[in-house]
Amino acid sequence: MLEKEVINFEKTAIVGIVTQNQSEEKLNEYLDELEFLTFTAGGEVVKRFSQKMERPNPKTFVGTGKIEEIHHFVKENDISTLVFDDELSPSQQKNISKIITECKILDRTHLILDIFAQRAETSYARTQVELAQCQYLLPRLSGMWTHLERQKGGIGMRGPGETEIETDRRIVRDRIALLKEKIKTIDKQMGVQRSNRGAMVRVALVGYTNVGKSTLMNAVGKSDVFVENKLFATLDTTVRKVVIKNLPFLLSDTVGFIRKLPTQLVDSFKSTLDEVREADLLLHIVDISHPEFEDHIASVNQTLLDIKANDKPVIMVFNKIDAYKHLTIDEDDLMTEKTPRHFTLEEWKTTWMHRVGEQNALFISATNKENFEEFRERVYEAVRQIHITRFPYNKFLYPDYKDAVEKEEKE
Repeated sequence: MLEKEVINFEKTAIVGIVTQNQSEEKLNEYLDELEFLTFTAGGEVVKRFSQKMERPNPKTFVGTGKIEEIHHFVKENDISTLVFDDELSPSQQKNISKIITECKILDRTHLILDIFAQRAETSYARTQVELAQCQYLLPRLSGMWTHLERQKGGIGMRGPGETEIETDRRIVRDRIALLKEKIKTIDKQMGVQRSNRGAMVRVALVGYTNVGKSTLMNAVGKSDVFVENKLFATLDTTVRKVVIKNLPFLLSDTVGFIRKLPTQLVDSFKSTLDEVREADLLLHIVDISHPEFEDHIASVNQTLLDIKANDKPVIMVFNKIDAYKHLTIDEDDLMTEKTPRHFTLEEWKTTWMHRVGEQNALFISATNKENFEEFRERVYEAVRQIHITRFPYNKFLYPDYKDAVEKEEKE
């Protein structure tokens, strides 16, 4: 008999601030994302705290009154984790930990690293995550153990010897050096693997986290990549050989991007992103059912710019059209102003969307396989074009998609 597994979610509170650069609407959206991240990591958000400030308080991130209010709430409700929406500096984290001693203090970066550590499957992904964690931990080391403390002075405490913090730092620095060497070796192996793939056209799926890249990969490539409605379900790059009609190409599923992505993560995941950098064609997947999908597109484009992969041909694919819901305005309602959230799919198609990417955008549903034939045709034509440019003599092997379909029907 199978035992029923009971998952105990940690009680969590989240904190964010409204500043000159971040409106209240924007903050709520970030906090929604942070709540989803917390849920993915195994926490349940009980309360949200927010404060309007010109800039974050350099000592405690939020004001002294607000930190007292949070402290009181943590004590009263037995909260086990407190998550801040922005990255805390080491001194801020230390000061907050002194005031609120009853629970763990995390920031967005720490939370993302925690999810990555939870999801890393291969030794390669684990090495990358550990490197990012060590780089995050180095400036934040504080008294973890005190038996080497030589700062007291007095009898028996004079002479050489390093303090505990120095020892800690040395251990972490050595670990970072070791992991970097390990990653260099793995990079070489990955480079060899990529060069062995020969002259096949490489197509990479890119996009925000949780937009359906792996679902699309499974639908097109008949593979069984892990899929879940949580953030960062995919960490390891999966490459599959896909054949549309008689044209073979390589399709790779990559790690999703997110706003406010920690810099050390981008650095340590460089080799995972090499798949994107070395691809011939990018399929930029967008979750059109998400209210803030335009921000997601901007965030992904910025990350592509950071990793110098913004010069590649891109096909925009708007996924999850089955889940898209628009707001409606009553006919007699003259007050409500029409915003992009009121657009139907047909109206969206007439906006900037039909001009983006190579020969306009595609609208599909990977789960229900809606408009899949159109998607296959567009990908086939784009891959064929790249292939013919490379091997002009192979042109007659791969006819136009419509000709290939007609040929199949005749047979």
